[in-house]
Amino acid sequence: MVKITKEAALEYHESGRPGKIEVKPTKAYRTQTDLSLAYSPGVAYPCLEIQENPDNAYKYTDKGNLVAVISNGTAVLGLGDIGAMSGKPVMEGKGLLFKIYGGIDVFDIEVNEKDPEKFCEAVERIAPTFGGINLEDIKAPECFYIEERLKRTLDIPVMHDDQHGTAIISAAGLKNALEVIGKDIKKVQIVVNGAGAAAISCTKLYMALGAQKENILMLDSKGVITSDREGLNDQKRFFATDRRDVHTLAEAVNGADVFVGLSKGNVLSKEMVKTMAKDPIIFALANPVPEISYEDAMDARPDVLMSTGRTDYPNQINNVIGFPYIFRGALDVHATAINEEMKMAAVLAIADLAKQPVPDVVNDVYKVNNLHFGREYFIPKPVDPRLISEVSAAVAKAAIKSGVARKNIEDWDEYKNSLSVLLGQETKLTQKLYATASAHPQRVVFAEAIHPTMLKAAVQAKSEGICQPILLGNDEVIEKMAKEMDLNLEGIEIVNLRHPDEHERRERYARILAEKRQRDGYTFQEANDKMFERNYFGMMMVETGEADAFITGLYTKYSNTIKVVNEVIGIRPEYKHFGAMHIINSPKGTLYIADTLVNENPDTDTLVDIAKLAATSVRFFNEKPVISMISHSNFGSSQSDGAKKVRAAVEKMQSLYPEMAIDGEMQIGFALDRELRDNQYPFTRLNGKDVNTLVFPNLTSARSSYKMLQMLDADVEIIGPIQMGLNKPIHFIDFGASVRDVVNIVAVAVIDAYVDKIKNRISNR
Repeated sequence: MVKITKEAALEYHESGRPGKIEVKPTKAYRTQTDLSLAYSPGVAYPCLEIQENPDNAYKYTDKGNLVAVISNGTAVLGLGDIGAMSGKPVMEGKGLLFKIYGGIDVFDIEVNEKDPEKFCEAVERIAPTFGGINLEDIKAPECFYIEERLKRTLDIPVMHDDQHGTAIISAAGLKNALEVIGKDIKKVQIVVNGAGAAAISCTKLYMALGAQKENILMLDSKGVITSDREGLNDQKRFFATDRRDVHTLAEAVNGADVFVGLSKGNVLSKEMVKTMAKDPIIFALANPVPEISYEDAMDARPDVLMSTGRTDYPNQINNVIGFPYIFRGALDVHATAINEEMKMAAVLAIADLAKQPVPDVVNDVYKVNNLHFGREYFIPKPVDPRLISEVSAAVAKAAIKSGVARKNIEDWDEYKNSLSVLLGQETKLTQKLYATASAHPQRVVFAEAIHPTMLKAAVQAKSEGICQPILLGNDEVIEKMAKEMDLNLEGIEIVNLRHPDEHERRERYARILAEKRQRDGYTFQEANDKMFERNYFGMMMVETGEADAFITGLYTKYSNTIKVVNEVIGIRPEYKHFGAMHIINSPKGTLYIADTLVNENPDTDTLVDIAKLAATSVRFFNEKPVISMISHSNFGSSQSDGAKKVRAAVEKMQSLYPEMAIDGEMQIGFALDRELRDNQYPFTRLNGKDVNTLVFPNLTSARSSYKMLQMLDADVEIIGPIQMGLNKPIHFIDFGASVRDVVNIVAVAVIDAYVDKIKNRISNR
């Protein structure tokens, strides 16, 4: 784990713009009309609609996506009562987590008031602004009163995350840990060290799961809470034990099945752990120093199931697994509360998620290949992208079922998809690609199956129903890799093209290729030698119809692959060139960029082919192409050779396709800024249209453009390269592509193959 120094932390918060969050406008604001709609006089209309029906605030304002993170700074992290203003960095941090994990906007509000009554009055007066209230870092026992009162007086969700966040995550972890070792929650002995807000809420939720009150011992700073002790508040009194034989932590944990620490560091010794029951469960949740270190606990009892609040050990209990998604689900149904049913729904959803196959992105972040449900993994990782769809949907369903929702959700699949889109995990385009591909799965050859990324992608594509993979490579190596990475190859064909059993097929392919290329000097022997190369062999599988599509590129240089594809597959007869396209999905929309792979310095005729191919490809994705031919100049402002070739290509395209929205040459700033372009050049064919397709003058500019966007903007999704103009669905992968990148291209290749089959059926009628 990286050591966090004071200097580094202060620099992080101070550098650039101070703080961690900002407010951004969500509507256009550049013109006078925009401003008149945003403010006076246009703003009066939604105001009147809300006056007529207060629920319209969810329709016309950000109320339905806005949470207040509110604190008085009396119990800030491990710092204690440091005051409202001093706790502001924590509240900003909570706002950041809400946004990046749940897509929820936050105002952090620090209330300089310790009196519970006055604090509640302040929150109640500002509550109309928000769709939910997240109470944070308020000390016990005042926090219990504050939350109960606000839940009673407000008609929006209120949750004290210090209590319920930890409770929900740890309850999910406890449920799964007990399942791993086969113990019954109704019978286990539980020790809870700590009696603050989190401890009380955790223990109540464990009881809701089935833990028996008589099997629970709770300790505070004075030791075991017993019923004969004086001065207990209501919360502690509820958990006081009648036992008189236990007073210390050492006595309490002797024979216990579960230890939950919500107290302070280094209070649980190795000797104490040794006295616990078989397969002890230890949740040491004090931060940053747990009640016992992971190393000490494992050394004392190798059979221990261990959780901490730290990222550098297995089974981290982190509130971020819960609160963004709980509020997300509550906000999306305009809930009036977060009730017990919604909290339990979150517990069960989180617990269930840990039992499902782990997405590749999680394995990549934690540098492992085989996370699976068991002792080392019984709680989902905070980076798991499925949390938002699974937990939020479970919470929303519970809100509707329990009667606290103002809004109903009819299509739950669509709702889950929208949540993935919200956080940029998927876009509507990729969802559509996957849905179409899974409806028509094809046989896809993976040329480089001994590459871990390609192997994972093939297995994932099959599990998602997108294709029937055919893996090219040494079968023994592939099976060994799959076993090491815990990948299921059941039902997946492996073709070892060098195996003696493939001799007949290699010769058959060689004869076909030699006959096809005989006027290019090919001999049978030369063609036969090439069949020992995976790209030649795999492409011949597609050429002969023994497979439908082909994926390559993680190992092979583009120049070599392009040579092979020209020899084996060839270019469609209506073109003289082929090319490649990348799709850029961003919050501002979708852009198609060509040519990003094949033609290094295209001449005018090549640019014409690229533009024609780009238009066809954009239509393939069910969009109408609006094409800008890019240059360093605008409409004749330069007489350089580069500008002239683009200008000539535009003239040819406009002559060939008088109805097509295509123009240039133009600079990229004018291409993408409709208002600027239309004001400066009103004669353009693109007047009044938003450009969605960019044809660049050379390979360097095209590749640099999408690569720069990819590096600079985390919200940008890149799909590609997508081949344009080949006779068969042969698709290439960028070097360094992720598993998801490969699966995206597989989906495109499958659709490409399916469309080809439809065309062939029509032409053969």
